[in-house]
Amino acid sequence: MASKASLADQQKLVQENIHAQIKSFSTSMDEILLPDSKRIGEAHELPPQPTAAPRRSGLGFAVGRHDQPTDRPVVPETRPLKCTELSERLKDLIGYKLDIKPSQIPHKEAGQSLYLDGEADVGTAIAFYPGVIYSPAYYRYIPGYPRVDAHNTYLITRYDGTVINAQPWGLGGENREVWDGVSLAEFKPDMQGVDKGSDRFWKMLNTPLVGTQAGLSSDVLERRNPLAFAHFANHPAKGMVPNVMICPYDFPLTEKDMRVYIPNVLFGKAEEVKMKRLGSFWFKFGGSGDGGPEVPVLKTLVLVATRALHDEEILLNYRLSNSKRRPAWYTPVDEEEDRRRWS
Repeated sequence: MASKASLADQQKLVQENIHAQIKSFSTSMDEILLPDSKRIGEAHELPPQPTAAPRRSGLGFAVGRHDQPTDRPVVPETRPLKCTELSERLKDLIGYKLDIKPSQIPHKEAGQSLYLDGEADVGTAIAFYPGVIYSPAYYRYIPGYPRVDAHNTYLITRYDGTVINAQPWGLGGENREVWDGVSLAEFKPDMQGVDKGSDRFWKMLNTPLVGTQAGLSSDVLERRNPLAFAHFANHPAKGMVPNVMICPYDFPLTEKDMRVYIPNVLFGKAEEVKMKRLGSFWFKFGGSGDGGPEVPVLKTLVLVATRALHDEEILLNYRLSNSKRRPAWYTPVDEEEDRRRWS
């Protein structure tokens, strides 16, 4: 039936399927983490805890001291489970968990890799790609721009140009908290020689914009999310076959009960911005898009199993651009597919 449907209908079916899986996952997480009175459907309705406004002294007015913002999101109470315990309990409900351990791929740069412990059926959304989301309108705010990948191997791009930076997320955290996407480690890119030989116009385009933290949103996220590890999946070595694929997932922000389990924050404004591409650059044109989705969404990515999985390392075809020098360890899975991806 799906083969007879239009492309738009097929994409809609995929989104509905992924969303149903994420909703089931969210329900399982609520069963584990929330007290009985705060299950899904009620958690977002909890009233903010009243706090007395601090009294400002004359000295405070004189030096321009600002009080802490009172509109900071409220973090609901959860059970104090460690990441490992939460992961084990989730496995009891969904049949698998994710582990990070040394890769079995035979090259020295393989490092740590993502493993599935348990069983997952074909089509299962097994992992989220966490981190900060940048639309093309905000590329110049990505740390290290324009050489964004010089010190960061945890960047990924959707087909619509949306970039997700998983570096700030790292291994997650040990609680539910307000997260704004700011990494604990200070990022200091090496920008020497970037502009050499460029004219003034292209220098301007290649200049990173300052104030990279100002555009970050702050949301209450479950930093113990046991599935927020897609950024640790390795590319298969020669002779090996990928067992997952990336799948864009447009999370509807109206699903407030589930928001805490989507491990991403948006950089910049949420409204759609019309963009036009010129070579490798994107430009704003016109105003906000009128043809975007009626429901505001967060443009995320998940990893979907391409076959049944059982106690194995997760392998993802990176599909690196064939127009740039590739790392020595990279062996294309399908050159033609890579060519189509970057044409």
